Amino acid sequence: MKLTTKSEYSLLALIYIARNRKKGYVKVEDICSEYGISKKYLEHLLMILRQNRYVKTKRGAGGGYALAQLPSKISVAQIIRLMDGALAPTESVSMYFYSDTPLMGEKKVMAVFKDIRDYAARKLEKLKLSSLV
Repeated sequence: MKLTTKSEYSLLALIYIARNRKKGYVKVEDICSEYGISKKYLEHLLMILRQNRYVKTKRGAGGGYALAQLPSKISVAQIIRLMDGALAPTESVSMYFYSDTPLMGEKKVMAVFKDIRDYAARKLEKLKLSSLV
């Protein structure tokens, strides 16, 4: 598993929205300003999050972005998988993005990578957005 800016910026945006949810909808410019993220790039990520029902939008003067789910229902693992794919170190041990790799014949290596996958998945599934706010 390697995090890209897609999952990193998505998590930052969700944390910011969650922190400010009592204020209502959050403007994309506020998130960009807080973290130094390109507006166009963040809008693209927020569109993906909206399509997958993690955020909702509202147009107009009081509009912006808000969480579509409770922060306690959104796991870090969900966001990383959505944005970056497998949590596993190789796809041949991935539960959701499995594909054959040359390592498959090496049972001891595969066992280590499965342990890594299981550890990362357990930690990231338990880690909810509400814990990061």
